[in-house]
Amino acid sequence: MRRVSVDIGGTFTDCFLAYDGKYIEAKALTTHHNLASGFMEALGNACGELALSVRDVLSTVDAVRYATTLGTNALIERNGPRVGLVTTAGFESSVPLMRARGYGDGLGHAEQTDLPGADRPKPLVPIPMIVGIRERIDYKGTVCLSVDDEDVRRQVRKLVDQGCQAFVVALVNAVVNPAHEKEIERIILSEYPTHVLGGLPIVLSHRVAGRKAEYSRTMSAVLDAYLHDQMYHGMSTLEVALRQNGYARPMLLVHNTSGMAQLNSTHSLQTIHSGPVAGLEATGYLAGQFKEPNVIATDMGGTSFDIGLVTADGVKFYDFNPVIDRWLVSTPMTYLHTLGAGGGSIARYDRLWGAVEVGPESAGSDPGPACYSRGGKLPTTTDANLVLGYLDENNYAGGTIKLNRRRAERAIEEYVAKPAGLSLIDAAKAIKRKVDANMASAIFKEVAVKGYNPKNFVILSYGGGGPIHACGYASEIGVAKVLIPPFSSVFSALGAGNMNQLHIHEKSLYLMLYDATFRTVLSDYTVFNDTVAELEERGREDLIRQNVPLDRIRTRVELDMRYGNQLAQISVTSPIPRLTQPQDIITLLDRFSTNYAQRFGEGSQAPEAGVRINVIRVVSYVEHDKLTLTRSTASDPARPVARTERPCHFPQLVEPMMTPVYDHTAVTDGMSVPGPALIETPRTTYLVEPGWTLTMGLMGSAVMVKNA
Repeated sequence: MRRVSVDIGGTFTDCFLAYDGKYIEAKALTTHHNLASGFMEALGNACGELALSVRDVLSTVDAVRYATTLGTNALIERNGPRVGLVTTAGFESSVPLMRARGYGDGLGHAEQTDLPGADRPKPLVPIPMIVGIRERIDYKGTVCLSVDDEDVRRQVRKLVDQGCQAFVVALVNAVVNPAHEKEIERIILSEYPTHVLGGLPIVLSHRVAGRKAEYSRTMSAVLDAYLHDQMYHGMSTLEVALRQNGYARPMLLVHNTSGMAQLNSTHSLQTIHSGPVAGLEATGYLAGQFKEPNVIATDMGGTSFDIGLVTADGVKFYDFNPVIDRWLVSTPMTYLHTLGAGGGSIARYDRLWGAVEVGPESAGSDPGPACYSRGGKLPTTTDANLVLGYLDENNYAGGTIKLNRRRAERAIEEYVAKPAGLSLIDAAKAIKRKVDANMASAIFKEVAVKGYNPKNFVILSYGGGGPIHACGYASEIGVAKVLIPPFSSVFSALGAGNMNQLHIHEKSLYLMLYDATFRTVLSDYTVFNDTVAELEERGREDLIRQNVPLDRIRTRVELDMRYGNQLAQISVTSPIPRLTQPQDIITLLDRFSTNYAQRFGEGSQAPEAGVRINVIRVVSYVEHDKLTLTRSTASDPARPVARTERPCHFPQLVEPMMTPVYDHTAVTDGMSVPGPALIETPRTTYLVEPGWTLTMGLMGSAVMVKNA
């Protein structure tokens, strides 16, 4: 296997290279002005460890897989194209009104408690760029009013005259019958062929989001169009760089649906948060390999802290209504909770509450933490870790970044210690204590709200900062076991290397499986079977377009089900691809009831309200070869020899403790190290706090257990 996987984060660009049985990890600072630069630098660092040139590697690898932040950057900078929206006449105000309460989407908890005082986000589509056309399709898909060609042409010309650079067509009930959206696309292309305006992108809402909900579906299409320009040019720049270095195959982009696809089968919205989703996909694979049924995935990078769940019952957690930046969308997205708690999270003293706060603002990679000496002046989590003794000034990020302790001390003194009336060390302890508490609180909430007990889980800690803080946030929530995976600092990039080519297609419908009023089950299977067949065909077309052989394509049917009109809706994997007999309905009802009880408790089921399907989702995929991650069962009674020792300060202790520092090569498979201890690798540091014991495993994996 020869495979390159790259995950671009807010601070670091991570690269994982699998080459003829050798696994290489490398990092470079993210270059936000041109992501291709950081990509190629990280890849170059990895190739250097094999003593090969980038061209030697790229000309022979099977695939290049890429998780990008281009879309996120475009939203942050608000530098997308001028988007024009074509909608059904009478519904032009749907987007500006934002469901009335939509201006609270994407705000922090404190701001959401004061919605009347919240500011609306700057619109991606200004009101003058929204036009309505005379047409109407009802909720059943019946055409009530046909499209008028001249009306469409007149409205489209109006948008072009106002500088439209991308068209979005989002008509009422288009997911039931997309005929009118397709007709408008045809008219726009006939009015403005590609050779006239250079090919303005036309985004049809039913192709981006298959579920009902007019506002969120429209915003899904608007965001997709808004991100298209940067995605197109950014990916083109990267493809050119790859071609110039000998890579001739199609590049694969990681999707936030836990899959990946070629560029020609990817729309922009699918790349948002794709890096963290790759880490969650790797967590699922590792949980199976390491035989850990319930795992909390925690990814602490330089900018954020991501939380996801892998459970023994195999439930796939989707965010049914994800909020991207400040907008509600309805595209299928693997559920992750993101917290502004990374190594670059900025610490401050809140005079109103008289407390030390950390995040969500981040110093990122530019200027970065104060100790980076790149212009950053504000204290961050990384600065606190340096002051507390956890980081080596001369051996950070493999020695590529020399940390400046004095700058870190000055920043903490000025912005935290003096305002809070604390000593330097106590201020640094308060920063660590606060960031650990923030992460622990978020983990507990995410696990408990889904009906699980956090104490029944193992924490998987990865990302550049995860192994330093894992003992801290695990102790806060009472979890006694932490697993650090192989290649933890680039685990999301490793996850990208383990993904399948995959597409998700879904469609809204109202289908009563069990009607409680008449006490009958569904007897006409036509709608269900026809919908599944349609979605399977769309998935096959996507994969065949990417040169996947038909016999390798697999499908999985998932159903969004609920009791009656309850708000609680869960995703159920159907064991039956087609309905043919009443027993099939009983099987689905039993599966739904069992899953519902596991989530919300036995006895919470409400069959008296009826059971209905709201969404049918078909996952079409092709299996790829997986990287081998082996669990160690060795036990080595030998004690490793520390390279040095230094005083470290721990929030739970008043006095510092002399802490042995081990090189990762000295702690081999099966060896145990009692806390306190530091184990330094070229890309991260494992902090074993007092009261914990670390046992090293294969490939740099480790298990940390809290002493009884």
